[in-house]
Amino acid sequence: MLKDTYCGDLRPADAGRTVRLAGWVHRRRDHGGLIFLDLRDSHGVVQVVFNPDEPESHAVAHRARTEWCLAVEGVVRERLPETVNLNMTTGQVEVTPLRAAVVNESPTPPFYVNEPVEVDEQLRLAYRYLDLRRPEVAAVIRLRHEVVRFIRDFLSARGFVEIETPTLIKSTPEGARDFLVPARTKPGQFFALPQSPQILKELLMVAGFEKYFQLARCYRDEDFRANRVAEHTQLDLEMSFVDEADVMALVEELYTGIANEFAPGRLAASPFPVLDYADCMARYGVDRPDLRYGLEFVDVGEAVRSSAFQVFAGALAAGGEVKAIRVPGQASMTRREIDELTAVARGGGAKGLATIAFLAGGEVRSPIAKFLTDEEMSGLRARTGAGEGDLLLLVADGPAVVAQSLYLVRDELGTRLGLKDADVLSFAWVTGFPLLEWRPEEGRWDATHNPFSGFVERDRPLLDSDPERVVARQYDLTLNGSEVGGGSVRLNNRADQEKVLGLMGYTRAQMEERFGVILRALEYGAPPMGGVGAGIDRLLMSLTGTENIRDVIAFPKASSGLDPLMGAPSPVDPEQLRELGLELSPAARAALED
Repeated sequence: MLKDTYCGDLRPADAGRTVRLAGWVHRRRDHGGLIFLDLRDSHGVVQVVFNPDEPESHAVAHRARTEWCLAVEGVVRERLPETVNLNMTTGQVEVTPLRAAVVNESPTPPFYVNEPVEVDEQLRLAYRYLDLRRPEVAAVIRLRHEVVRFIRDFLSARGFVEIETPTLIKSTPEGARDFLVPARTKPGQFFALPQSPQILKELLMVAGFEKYFQLARCYRDEDFRANRVAEHTQLDLEMSFVDEADVMALVEELYTGIANEFAPGRLAASPFPVLDYADCMARYGVDRPDLRYGLEFVDVGEAVRSSAFQVFAGALAAGGEVKAIRVPGQASMTRREIDELTAVARGGGAKGLATIAFLAGGEVRSPIAKFLTDEEMSGLRARTGAGEGDLLLLVADGPAVVAQSLYLVRDELGTRLGLKDADVLSFAWVTGFPLLEWRPEEGRWDATHNPFSGFVERDRPLLDSDPERVVARQYDLTLNGSEVGGGSVRLNNRADQEKVLGLMGYTRAQMEERFGVILRALEYGAPPMGGVGAGIDRLLMSLTGTENIRDVIAFPKASSGLDPLMGAPSPVDPEQLRELGLELSPAARAALED
């Protein structure tokens, strides 16, 4: 056995022991006689001191360079008081080698492994096996393991059964595009990689398991973003004989436990606030608000309804809104800064961003002040609570444009003003979502979340008269402005499921073709059931404070969607295509030739 002890585990109590270590040269310092090597393995780093009096081992140290793989047998010694390094967990000891050997050499790495330096992402991912040697990178992957183990232990202790569901399933695209897998034995037919195990976990409830979970791999063929990738891991769970409160209470207990275990003192509030969807949209313009800071929207329409400022009056007359954000202490914001925020607002569809700065001594600075009466200005101050030194930012337009524009402005302000405290974990539940939304371009209703969510029983008559007002039994878990989980109490009888699918425009034949398996299963005494899918990657992002989802995944794709490490996607042998009954289009062939 090359090693019997991990480098990072050595402590003063081990003094006098003879140990066998193996790992990589983290740092090398040659003092002209003594050579000091910091040897690193998966548990940490320890100093090994090579003395010329041991010529064989000293010769190994003389040759060795950073990232060479070495094996060392030696005696653990306590360091002299003046050489103790309290910045290292092993800084009170060192190892004096009896024997040493080079296990494998290494060329100079393309970037520093032993220092936390900025490295181009493409280069990091192309050499991800070296990037993962960096202690700060490896620590995130180990944290991920600990969080996942906590989840498994928590749910297992509460009677949940971990069950793996297939990753080759039937394509039933809802929302994002499916990744398709051609079936060699059925030319022209395809499997799909699952966007979620939704139907399968409902079938497990019909089967009588009552409590199921898995750490599921899910796939969505959509464009990459900083917090989204094509393949991700989610905690997927389902329970029978429950309502919304039961599922939310379990998930909240789990996430509170995770926060207390891995981020002590960072939880903003417990129990988590429960917000209504309509209220979220009115106050934050989004259904996943970041509650680490205020800057809520205020409806000031009544204060300016009769205003001579036609931007306000016209928007209100057309059924729109005028809303404001009060930014405390920012009345001195520069013209350039306001122009930048105006550009942000225009990114949400707004035609502009009105500003009113309340300066010292009662002075008001605003390009629209001349259009507003003293009464209207007082009304704005009264509704927003604006005082001396504050800045008002206003948008007037249709409700959707106002919501999106001010959401983007609020989010930008949160970043610019340093309000997004990475040390705070601010969870919240959002409920009261509409079950359906109208798709005018398609002339049909569509599910706001998924077609399997139940609806509030009191709204049953509205399914025929006013579907837009039907409230779903849906609940989303948000964290620091991101959705980290979502679920619902499901439809558990065929008639209700067919009713919702019919509203979404599916014919009977289409229902049977796409959803026949769940529709038939719902006929066989399906229990009330509810569950959640919660993203592990986004949770780890918040725990570690990163804004890049690729930082918490061992082997992620690049932001382009490509894999620099494996060189994927890549062309395949023409014979493989023939076996699958596939042929490249002229456009695809031309792209390969380019």
